[in-house]
Amino acid sequence: MGRVRTIARRTFLIGSAAIVGGVAFGAYQINKEAPNPLIAGDGEATLNPFVLINQDGVTLIAPRAEMGQGVHTTLAALVAEEMDVAWTDITVLHGPPAQAYYNSVFLGMALPGAHYKDTPFKHGMREQVGKVGKLLDLQATGGSTSMKDFYERMRHAGASAREALKLAAADRLGVDVATLTTKDSNVVTPDGTMIAYTDLAEAVRDITPPDVALRDKSSWKYLGKSMPRTDMVAKSTGTADFGSDKKLDGMKFATVRLSPTRAGMVSYDDSFAKDMDGVEAIIDMGDGIAVVASNTWLALQAAEAVEIDWEPASYPADTDGLRAAIAASLDTEADSLVRDDGDVNSGVEGTEITAEYYVPWLAHTTMEPMSATALYTGDALEVWSGNQAPTMIRDACAKAVGLEPEQVTLHTTLLGGGFGRRGELDFSTQAARIAATIPGTPIRMTWSREEDIRRDFYRPAAIAQFRGVVQNGTAALLDGKIAAPSVFHNSSLRQLGTVPPGPDRLHVEGAADQPYAIPNFRIAGHLTDIDVPLGFWRSVGASINGFMLDTFIDEMAHAAGADPLQFRLDLARAEHAPSAGVIEAVGDMSGWTGATPDNIGRGIGFNFSFGTPVAEVVEVEDTGNGIKINKCWIAADLGTVLDPSIAEAQMTSGAIYGFSAAMQGEITFFDGMAEQSNFYDYDAMRMHNVPEFEVRLLETNPFMGGAGEPGTPPSMPALGNALFDLTGTRARELPLIKTFDLIL
Repeated sequence: MGRVRTIARRTFLIGSAAIVGGVAFGAYQINKEAPNPLIAGDGEATLNPFVLINQDGVTLIAPRAEMGQGVHTTLAALVAEEMDVAWTDITVLHGPPAQAYYNSVFLGMALPGAHYKDTPFKHGMREQVGKVGKLLDLQATGGSTSMKDFYERMRHAGASAREALKLAAADRLGVDVATLTTKDSNVVTPDGTMIAYTDLAEAVRDITPPDVALRDKSSWKYLGKSMPRTDMVAKSTGTADFGSDKKLDGMKFATVRLSPTRAGMVSYDDSFAKDMDGVEAIIDMGDGIAVVASNTWLALQAAEAVEIDWEPASYPADTDGLRAAIAASLDTEADSLVRDDGDVNSGVEGTEITAEYYVPWLAHTTMEPMSATALYTGDALEVWSGNQAPTMIRDACAKAVGLEPEQVTLHTTLLGGGFGRRGELDFSTQAARIAATIPGTPIRMTWSREEDIRRDFYRPAAIAQFRGVVQNGTAALLDGKIAAPSVFHNSSLRQLGTVPPGPDRLHVEGAADQPYAIPNFRIAGHLTDIDVPLGFWRSVGASINGFMLDTFIDEMAHAAGADPLQFRLDLARAEHAPSAGVIEAVGDMSGWTGATPDNIGRGIGFNFSFGTPVAEVVEVEDTGNGIKINKCWIAADLGTVLDPSIAEAQMTSGAIYGFSAAMQGEITFFDGMAEQSNFYDYDAMRMHNVPEFEVRLLETNPFMGGAGEPGTPPSMPALGNALFDLTGTRARELPLIKTFDLIL
């Protein structure tokens, strides 16, 4: 970007105050009935929620959270493309909690049927059902939905703003609007005279933005190209504001230490901690304590100095007991049969194989621990929080301090990682509750890394049992049973107080919805009733089932005497062309031959998730001093690629997240508590062992797919399959470090 601008220079505020000397745009038919959260002051006008113009420039009010995935850059490009805004003139701000920013994709994802089988009619049905999210104020970032959600909505916002500016200029000049064009934040007259958009901010306030057709892809100058990130300069210079950066006059600093067993607190002794210099308050939070002090480090030290007796956990106290409970649920009646093709009990002849797989509990470990700032004044609450669910968090904070939602102002900051964790309500409501005990004093609440891991909402452990039959070099039968606690049920009960009816499709995603033409194909879901707190972890169920199912597909290929890549390709070609396309592409990229030198292993992994088929080939090497990952090739078909660099970054980051989990990620339990507490015992990949990546993005998928999560599921089996190719040892349990001598 050519220059850095900050909100401090701007005169408008969002949610409760004025846009001085400016106007807001964003006409799109499905949002017309949603209230505009941008309220104008005297003499101004606000038309819609997404685009602001005042004398200082053009500002996009982003409806989705920026947590490193580049969403603000691509949302800006969607608007700028239609509005003819110069790239250096765009500023992006997080939007407030508002119905206008609802997620129009989430609910449609719940419709039955595998997404790869969607017809235009079925896809349209998903879009119509998704619009119900407006009625529920469902404003959330997640599920790789942001671009699918706003691909047209933001373009319409830009197009309507462009045409309104032309109408305002035509009125000023007394000319036919058809004679005017736009370029680089200006309206251009036939003689080449340019009128800056900023000069039309006042004049355009009484113009009703018209609905206009969107431009054809052939005319794009921003979309489809790699654009400079709108957050690049601030993050590179340390001026970006994250949740843990907020500074206010008179601020105090806090932390919490809550029950690691999730069962409450029997008693606590703060006699030593409360006398530490700088400690101002120790607050009973019911299931733990909060400390308010003169700085964050002191608050963290004082919290650890409090002696606390915790209630015992209600779930099995150790990892073995939890695993036994999951295994036992395999012997119960299935809770779902989302995929049940053919007849798996028909006695299909051929070579039969069976296998059982296990994946462990995992934590999110965002780089920035949970944090939020709050200021309570008795009749109002202001909260600064890096979050993925603004309307839910606003409402929860209001309830926590006895206010109405309209009395709460929530500012969404940049997020230092999310992965689903910052869609939870706990850290924001804790800051609000602490602030309510000290009215008039701003409180910045920050968790320790230990608290962040031990109070996570985990990805559950899971066990799968598969039986397969291969004949004539291909798969004739696949019968699977998957057991795990339900993320969907656990989260729904916690946040909504109820569980929606119907089978838990999330539980078996990444297995039951895979585009393989196997004539007898059944996946049964078995839910384990244990109440370890669970949350949405990057790629959710597909992160579990992608490893287990694809590893079994690899085992079937070897049992059939077939090349593992060709085996998958043959199954996918008969079912879903884009999926076959990425398998074929990754084979071409990697120069796949099925043969490797003695010290080299290669494996392929494939998974269809979040509307995007992704295939990955991983190469590993036995160095003599341990096994390292040399290279990873990734092919993905997103349908439409809006920013190649961002999409590639999401694919590689998803793979790294998956490699980290597959190699060494594991949460274990003892006495009802997570045993891991920091990066020394729950680590991630480091720079020295990250492989070289090559990514190819295809665009044959008929519908736009997601980018943030689909790179994770195939990375885990691809790595395990490569290790099998190298060593001849099949890993049916994660983490892989338990089986292989990996360089970490």
